[in-house]
Amino acid sequence: MDLKALIRTIPDHPKPGILFRDITTLLADGPGFREVITRLAARYQDAGIAKVAGIEARGFILGGALADRLGAGFVPIRKSGKLPGATIGHDYELEYGVDRVEIHRDAVSPGERVVLIDDLIATGGTAEAGLVLLRRLEAEVVEAAFVIDLPELGGRRRLETTCPTFCLIAFEGH
Repeated sequence: MDLKALIRTIPDHPKPGILFRDITTLLADGPGFREVITRLAARYQDAGIAKVAGIEARGFILGGALADRLGAGFVPIRKSGKLPGATIGHDYELEYGVDRVEIHRDAVSPGERVVLIDDLIATGGTAEAGLVLLRRLEAEVVEAAFVIDLPELGGRRRLETTCPTFCLIAFEGH
């Protein structure tokens, strides 16, 4: 199945010159969504994954489905102030400022095998922040996984210096 054909490209969003890769069209296609989860589950089915950590928001959709398929738990990594229990957080830089992601302190036990997932890797800042949080909880991060890689932005190369990284497809441009 050609997953790239199911992803809509929106030019000049969120600003001029950007080609926004919109995964919602893939998620809305039942067979396409199933194929994404099937491919990811096949990759991790024998990896002893205890938890799937998904980055807000599309990582929740993918991560929940993948966790279910693997028989694993799901752990949300959210923007600051959204989780109700005791959390730890990590600040990371954006193009024009700083953002913060958080995870519950008790979301992962030391040594648990975890896969981190999100829909897309661009510069890698958010994923790197997620990895920092998982490692602070002493998780064994098996891999960071994404549906889409934007290679020109260097996020995958950045992440691979500290964590194995997997992407189903890549789009040139940004």
